[in-house]
Amino acid sequence: MNHSSVTPGPTPESAAVSAPASGGILAGVKVLDLSRVVAGPLAGQTLADLGADVVKIERVDGGDDLRTLGPPWVTSPDRALEQSTYFQTVNRGKKSLTLDFSDPDGAEILRRLIAESDVFIENFRSGTLARYGLGYEDLAKINPGLIYCSITGFGQTGPYSDRSGYDYLVQAMGGQMAVTGLPDGMTGAGPMRVGVPIADITAGNNAVIGILAAIIDRQKTGKGQHVDISLFDSQVALLLNSLSAWLNARAPLPRTGNDHPTAVPNGVFEVADGHILIATFNDREFARLAEVLGHPEWAEDEKYARSRDRLANRRDLTRDMTEALSHHGKQHWMKTINAAKVSCGPINDMPDIEADEQLADRQMFVTLTHEQMGDVRVVGSPLKFSATPVVYNCAPPLAGEHTAQLLRERLTLSEEEIEALRSRKVI
Repeated sequence: MNHSSVTPGPTPESAAVSAPASGGILAGVKVLDLSRVVAGPLAGQTLADLGADVVKIERVDGGDDLRTLGPPWVTSPDRALEQSTYFQTVNRGKKSLTLDFSDPDGAEILRRLIAESDVFIENFRSGTLARYGLGYEDLAKINPGLIYCSITGFGQTGPYSDRSGYDYLVQAMGGQMAVTGLPDGMTGAGPMRVGVPIADITAGNNAVIGILAAIIDRQKTGKGQHVDISLFDSQVALLLNSLSAWLNARAPLPRTGNDHPTAVPNGVFEVADGHILIATFNDREFARLAEVLGHPEWAEDEKYARSRDRLANRRDLTRDMTEALSHHGKQHWMKTINAAKVSCGPINDMPDIEADEQLADRQMFVTLTHEQMGDVRVVGSPLKFSATPVVYNCAPPLAGEHTAQLLRERLTLSEEEIEALRSRKVI
């Protein structure tokens, strides 16, 4: 490598995390995560939870854009550092290495890391990395066993493949907004996005599924492959019955707000002191619900007895149920209806979720300690295993926190080489 020596500025590399590394199902699997924002980082975090050694490759100046997507912020105890709370949701368990791969020396560092890695995750626009000699075909020559996962808005092929795509856009194009929102004729009716980045989340989860499947295939063949994940594909696949109704019966399911388009009753109902959610999906459940609401005759009523009857008479049933429910409050009805083996629950806000005893029992809130940022609370993994539990090895890293350590340990670069690279802003 060609580089000059200049005294580097201050770096965050001394900020070690408190928890030691431990095992997991994917212990020993090395992952390079060259992705940003949500979908790719979520995939990398899930692999880290499963025990993989995940290195997050970030921009030299500032790192992942998600770090600054606030407020609100997680602030260090001395208030000298701040990171967005959003960043904390998809980046635990990783080491961070900052790198400018547009520089030939930076690209060479990445290739050397690729040579010893199992999985590579990237979410650049299709064709971008190939321009730097970092496309799948390029890297497969270096490491034939490499599993190269690309996450893009619209995939590696097709007429939209060169477009960028964010979650909101994909929700719109992928039909999510067409089936979400209040029905026509109501105040506020119209298309509505889902309140969480559902296309990003689904694409990230699909990436993990694809990567794990490719790992299994590599055990059989000894070869890696390119996993091509699209937010658009992932969102359309989420439509399930809404799209199937159109494809097979040319029957578009309308927006129904808080009501289910086909299962009735299934929605929000007012009670004496607020609202609850009641969900039934068959006639047996409805009969049990009718019994505890004090109207067992509904199960035999020709208007309500069958699912299709209840759908046709949704307004009348909602009126009758609201009257029956008005005599007691939320706690009474949740206890009574759940005892009848009918799904019922509260409409929780964030403080309610934090205090939920079921989530506490399932260890769904975890506190991780970072030496500089202090305690960071994260939502735990929903993956539960009897023999190989998930691991939470470290809090989300600062940008470039582990750069020098990784270059020393994995590539055996000297301190002089590392400082020269830093002086040129390659790292």
